[in-house]
Amino acid sequence: MEKFDFVIAGAGIIGLTVARELKRKSPASKVVILEKEPSLGIHASGRNSGVLHTGIYYPSDTLKAKFCKKGADTLFQFAQENSIPVRKDGKVVVARSAENAKGLEKLMANAQASGISAELMDEHQIKEIEPFAFAKFGGIYCKETAVINSKEVLKVLERELLQSGVEFKFNTTVLAADASNSTVKTSQGVLAYGHFINAAGSFSDNVAKLFGVGAEYKLIPFKGLYYKLKEKHAQKVRGSIYPVPDPALPFLGIHFTRVISGDVYVGPTAIPALGRENYGLIEGLSIGESLSILGNLAKLYIENVQNFRNLVHKELPHLFDSGFIRSAASLVDGLDPTWIEKTPKVGIRPQLINVSKNKLEMDFLVEQGDRSTHVLNSISPAFTSSFAVAEHLVKEINI
Repeated sequence: MEKFDFVIAGAGIIGLTVARELKRKSPASKVVILEKEPSLGIHASGRNSGVLHTGIYYPSDTLKAKFCKKGADTLFQFAQENSIPVRKDGKVVVARSAENAKGLEKLMANAQASGISAELMDEHQIKEIEPFAFAKFGGIYCKETAVINSKEVLKVLERELLQSGVEFKFNTTVLAADASNSTVKTSQGVLAYGHFINAAGSFSDNVAKLFGVGAEYKLIPFKGLYYKLKEKHAQKVRGSIYPVPDPALPFLGIHFTRVISGDVYVGPTAIPALGRENYGLIEGLSIGESLSILGNLAKLYIENVQNFRNLVHKELPHLFDSGFIRSAASLVDGLDPTWIEKTPKVGIRPQLINVSKNKLEMDFLVEQGDRSTHVLNSISPAFTSSFAVAEHLVKEINI
């Protein structure tokens, strides 16, 4: 039986940055990362739009606010030091109605409380930055918002970790845990650990339950579909154009982002999915899991938890071109359907729900077990925040 000081489940951005921080704090420690896929970046960490968020959406008393700005600064510096493509294009957050504009004050309050660079602007000022943005009701400019090549970040981290002696076990799934004896059974054999870190992304709730942790939580997947501006229209968006989020809904809404390649992606949706890796129509579906997810979704819908029913009604039209384009057109003046084309880009947001309380958990959530740490809700802005989250988790482990 192999023995390690630290066993990490999941080679996404959280797992990789935690391993890096562990080796920084304890260079002699023996660390292994278990990854069920044959390589990095197949799921959430490799499918995001690569935006380094400022944190303006999050109240100062949340973990998201605590880690987002610091994480963005650290990741930007890491990219520059390692020649990873990164660029500060900025972002405008625009109000789509007079009622929606009331949210600008709240966003500015968040920015002030967290020390985020943000400027309240009128229509004329917004148009100077993003000439095609719908800005009749004003907005906010966040000049520090950046975009990065997220897959390149993963590759550089993998290379650095291998050089520091971290071991990777790909095609390896955690099957069972014996917390009393500090061992885990995997598809490749049994491992002993000093401390176990669960960074298994959309399967983190299942892994936690093997350790007797997080029985009240379950992850529900939401599918993010993306379109993009055709190449001849891509110049119409210079950076990112986001809506002021609807306070009654749990997600940010469709937005425009000029990614590091220069393409301008439009999305993502937040359509309830019936599988944790349900990227296609039937891909990633199993009858048992789909029925379980459907049951949880039905309960959220019937009880209209956190306006979930409204979210469903708003998102289902995005399955059709006309509904998607209608939402996109609320952000860009004169948007013509011929400007946009479908893309194969799809992401899954694993959203944690508290089953016992029947509510969506909107902040990062970490649970501790006996010699184990479980990252249960690593939703956006987890990629942006990853270096800061890793530093916090390793401090909590107290090595």
